[in-house]
Amino acid sequence: MENESATIRLRAANMNDLELLNHWDRQQHVIDADPNDDWEWETELQRNPPWREQLIAELNGKPIGFVQIIDPEKEDSYYWGNVAPNQRAIDIWIGEKENLGKGYGTEMMRQAIAKCFENPSVTAILIDPLESNARAIRFYEKIGFKFLEHRTFDEDKCAVYMLNRYNWESD
Repeated sequence: MENESATIRLRAANMNDLELLNHWDRQQHVIDADPNDDWEWETELQRNPPWREQLIAELNGKPIGFVQIIDPEKEDSYYWGNVAPNQRAIDIWIGEKENLGKGYGTEMMRQAIAKCFENPSVTAILIDPLESNARAIRFYEKIGFKFLEHRTFDEDKCAVYMLNRYNWESD
């Protein structure tokens, strides 16, 4: 990370984060990475299904990003379709453009991956950046995710990547 004394912590998102999440959703770099999703924060922040965690990343106590971890097999919209059990899927973004490229996303992702693999039954993690998001794809590949397939989710053309437990543990 840019500042070695910086501490990133993930905490549960809640209704107090509503205004901030709506603000981040209006940032061009967030729109570019996720142009067709309505996160329905007003509703979703009040739900706590057992298959999902919504987390705010804080840098020294200041919110800088968002992480969502889901069980794609149990998720209620069936976004991922039929998937094998014991996997997780992660969504992640930095809220403000000035916080990009400083290593914060790498640390957020490291913590999210560790959180997924805390459960010994979890075998792999999926992600689905847009095919056009070369920066995100390089980011995920650097962390160790391996390309699986090109896939269209609704109208979004995505590149599906996977990090399996064995590859993560052997790094």
